[in-house]
Amino acid sequence: MVVRARDNPTHTLAGQTQSLPVLLQRIYLNRGVRHTDELDLSLASLAPPDTLPDIDIAAERLRVAIADGQRIVIVGDFDADGATAVTLSVSLLEAMGARNVAFLVPNRFEFGYGLSPEIVELAALDDPDVIVTVDNGVSSVEGVARAVELGIDVIVTDHHLPGSQLPQALAIVNPNLPGSEFPSPAMAGVGVVYYLLSRTRAKLKASGWFATRPEPNLADWLDLVALGTVADVVPLDHNNRILVQQGIKRIRAGHCRPGIRALCQIAKRDHRKLDAADLGYAIGPRLNAAGRLDDMAIGIRCLLANTAEEARDIATALDELNRTRRALEQDMVRDAELIVAASSEPEAERYGICVYDPSWHQGVVGIVAGRMKDRFHRPVIAFAEAGDSAPDELKGSARSVADLHIRDALDAVASRYPGMLSKFGGHAMAAGLSIKRVHYRRFAKAFDAIVSDRLPETALQPELITDGELGESEISLDMARELAAAGPWGQQFPQPLFHGEFEIVSQRVVGEQHLKLVLKTGGKLVDAIAFRQLPVDTTHVLVAYRLAENDYRDNVTLQLMVEHMAALP
Repeated sequence: MVVRARDNPTHTLAGQTQSLPVLLQRIYLNRGVRHTDELDLSLASLAPPDTLPDIDIAAERLRVAIADGQRIVIVGDFDADGATAVTLSVSLLEAMGARNVAFLVPNRFEFGYGLSPEIVELAALDDPDVIVTVDNGVSSVEGVARAVELGIDVIVTDHHLPGSQLPQALAIVNPNLPGSEFPSPAMAGVGVVYYLLSRTRAKLKASGWFATRPEPNLADWLDLVALGTVADVVPLDHNNRILVQQGIKRIRAGHCRPGIRALCQIAKRDHRKLDAADLGYAIGPRLNAAGRLDDMAIGIRCLLANTAEEARDIATALDELNRTRRALEQDMVRDAELIVAASSEPEAERYGICVYDPSWHQGVVGIVAGRMKDRFHRPVIAFAEAGDSAPDELKGSARSVADLHIRDALDAVASRYPGMLSKFGGHAMAAGLSIKRVHYRRFAKAFDAIVSDRLPETALQPELITDGELGESEISLDMARELAAAGPWGQQFPQPLFHGEFEIVSQRVVGEQHLKLVLKTGGKLVDAIAFRQLPVDTTHVLVAYRLAENDYRDNVTLQLMVEHMAALP
């Protein structure tokens, strides 16, 4: 592992910087912030909705549906982004006066992803006037066509990259459509539908709809937007940071759904101190466990729960599913490592890695791909059997490194080898695909070749980029608090990471696999913890770390969270 500091910024932060410490200015510049206006995380700084494609067409259709009591069916995705988007859509539409709203989430094991013709047939049993997709639909050409045949209007809300053909929906609200001028293409699916429903509320208000009924405050739904945005690991650009920060503020203040409060409790997180990392690593996985192993409707029911008791019961079930998921993940990752080790082709000579075992659970292969990507620092696709719905197919989940756009790589495979991929879609860092089982070995070689063409060899070397070294006085509890308050931190806006040379004063194993340390720099002693780290046989180490508060037994102290530790000569 190579540890190095980011290059020093070649320019300064514009705007009102007098109250910002020099260290924080450098950290913001390292994350692409150019003006202090980008640090304003008030709702007034949200990008206006006007340039979102088709937003007025979609909002007007929903206004009519609400006013006329028409049947609206929400079709979601089976991850945390989809679950929060469904919950937001159903509850906010009802709060605006919709009297006839239902939701449907395809079971990933029976129907797969998106608005397929089979899902349309299932939705049609509800006799809908309008189908609204959330966090899916931009690639559902055949499903939308079937809905149109049945006389159902379709509004697609999505954030995924479109394919070569767009569905013939009434409206497609997606910041990533060709020609879109919306300034935040990184929005999650829940953010897109939040924007659409805010526009719908504006149209209802202009029509006088709220003269005789309460008008909902859209800020009351930002807890869902924050959770879905962080859990979907979309880049935290300025607009997304506003949505996340405002949602977290409301959760901390207790203004959140009973389901989110219950998930915090079951994950042993104090909602009053919640941060974006808690949403991503504690709350989101428990919600995702329902879609991975069972039915995401369980997660949606948790978020829709009206009472703490109801939410707590469902959150407990989600926690049990998450424990099962973790056990499966450990077994599958161990299998995957053995598959790579046993390969006739050395791992070091491969650029793109594919792994598959017929016993694997398709709901967990995405996590396995992510773990293997981190382990080998290469793009990885993990495959599992598609199941009874497609007995001759494999479903794959892909995770990539920063220098390779994984969806574009899959597109290149599909172009070079027509018919090899049954379907695919996704983002720069993550994607999903289906192939015939007989194509697996050919696909693995084709994927490796495409990645080899596109990924520079230097990108295969694991590298940890930090914000540099801290002075002795900067390694402090006050600085840890200042940095925590300067977030939210997340995807492409990472929490500050520093490195430096330390002397190990003491070390002991805690919890069987973690290392509790006392480190010394200059004349300062500081506590530290390194997770999944064995004791080291040296006293002089290079440490990459984050500053954090440790409030063990209400005694708040500084603690370094060690990301990497290596012996120095």
